[in-house]
Amino acid sequence: MTEKVGGPASYVPSIEKKYGHAIAYWMGQLDAVRDARHMEQVAFLKGLGMGHGHANAVVHIYRNDHGL
Repeated sequence: MTEKVGGPASYVPSIEKKYGHAIAYWMGQLDAVRDARHMEQVAFLKGLGMGHGHANAVVHIYRNDHGL
């Protein structure tokens, strides 16, 4: 049985489809602002054309994966 994905990770398929890049691409972009605060990272992604909700989900995943 497949386990249902919840939380910010549930946005990954729609993020990849809408913006045409794998999630790894966005994680790489955030490396440039690794030491910034959460909302500064969200603003950075929004500056790259991502919507607020998707940017927030990506930042949450990034910060969790990097122990931030």
